[in-house]
Amino acid sequence: MGPVLPTLLLILAGVLVGGTWSLHRQGAPRGAVVITGLLALLATIGGVLWLLPGEGS
Repeated sequence: MGPVLPTLLLILAGVLVGGTWSLHRQGAPRGAVVITGLLALLATIGGVLWLLPGEGS
């Protein structure tokens, strides 16, 4: 897949960060904001780690 999947993960992370901020500004329940923020964090970590060189590279 090359750099396509990590790029998609980082794009998803950006959308989720925006969604988290939007939920926070609208006064959504704290649980929804936290869960969305955690998903954004996981997508960011996954995208960055996927781009790092590993043993198989």
